[in-house]
Amino acid sequence: MISKAVAAVIATLVLTGAASADDATTPQAGEARYEFHQVADGFLRLDTQTGEVTLCSRRAVGWACLVAPEDRVALENEIARLRKDNAALKQALLSRGLPLPPGMIPEAGPDDNGNSLTLRLPDDADLNRLMAFVGKMWHRFVEAIVNAQSQVQHKS
Repeated sequence: MISKAVAAVIATLVLTGAASADDATTPQAGEARYEFHQVADGFLRLDTQTGEVTLCSRRAVGWACLVAPEDRVALENEIARLRKDNAALKQALLSRGLPLPPGMIPEAGPDDNGNSLTLRLPDDADLNRLMAFVGKMWHRFVEAIVNAQSQVQHKS
């Protein structure tokens, strides 16, 4: 029977070997992709590229790593809080007459509720382009019908 300490060392070597094989495919060949931390039930494996945490523990046949569950509600609440803070900071910059950083767009105002819609009605130039387009389409349609009729007459 293998002692717990020896089993832990073997598991670490096996898991580290798997991590080393993964490291060869990553662009950062000098850095380890996985970090291991011993816990009561086995090892926590942290994927330093994706942030995924798995719990690796001894099973009846070998070792198995299961993804640790996330608290999705807490994550969604934090995202909502950060969006609200970001909107408030943008509003503070705009209220002081300062420009937003490049690539940033102003948030909807508090009285907009995100439902504001600006409708631009067509002007004469837009209507002229539309009429020219419809005219071209009509002429092409008529030409297609004439061509179809002439093909039918030549076949009979």
